[in-house]
Amino acid sequence: MMTGEKVLDLQQFHITEQVTSTQLHKKGHTKVRFRPCIDIHNGKVKQIVGSSLKDEGDMASENFVSEKEAAHFARMYKELGLKGGHIILLNPEGSPYYEATKEQGISALKETPGLLQIGGGITSDNAAEFIDAGASHVIVTSYVFKNGCINEENLKKMVQAVGKEHLVLDLSCKRKGDDYYIVTDRWQNMTDVKLDEKTLDLLSGSCDEFLVHAADVEGKQNGIEKNVASILGEWGKKPITYAGGVRSIADIQKLKLLGADKLDVTIGSALDIFGGNISMTDAIKACL
Repeated sequence: MMTGEKVLDLQQFHITEQVTSTQLHKKGHTKVRFRPCIDIHNGKVKQIVGSSLKDEGDMASENFVSEKEAAHFARMYKELGLKGGHIILLNPEGSPYYEATKEQGISALKETPGLLQIGGGITSDNAAEFIDAGASHVIVTSYVFKNGCINEENLKKMVQAVGKEHLVLDLSCKRKGDDYYIVTDRWQNMTDVKLDEKTLDLLSGSCDEFLVHAADVEGKQNGIEKNVASILGEWGKKPITYAGGVRSIADIQKLKLLGADKLDVTIGSALDIFGGNISMTDAIKACL
């Protein structure tokens, strides 16, 4: 467990109820932050290989399956003074496991009101339910990216439903040729929307933050997607959390360099609490 002094050091860069992530970013609070995660699949907290996830049969290649509830991890993050982490529901709404997965997510939100974000099947119709349960933000991809492109009407509906100050757009991507394109439906479907400065500029006025999983390396612990980190760091106008492939403290240092100290970082399978080799304390310290 970290000392009280260290927790206070971390908290100076965290979102408060009165100040959004974007406002902090504009005021110069751009120090890299460690963003924890809770991925839930088939009603269990898991770490999976992102590219292996299939809705059909609710299948995924698993790196780690916890016997502990999602609320356990939420309480741990709260005790460490961590904010702005994300919960991802990895079953579609039609899955027989969806309700169990959702229940786990809601329980974690209720344990830590205002501290965690949640994504997975979020629409303008259900977003308020998750905010009311304690989410600081809802995370959206598939509802906003329809038929391979940006659905401006749905994006407007999301902003109207929760306000852009409570909205994170997930721009998770895969490589195609020399470029990266946003993927939807739990990283299974490629869109025609390129991850680049133009797209980031276009969407930045409608959300508080971006979350980007480099889906090609997600869960593989083979190192970060350097080109994605560079694209995001070069833009750097709004808070962005990078996730995917971090396997060591050296990878965090690479991410800080490539992202010009403008990217926050999430670590999944490589973290000790999920069966990996990087201690939570070391990961947090490496981000400072």
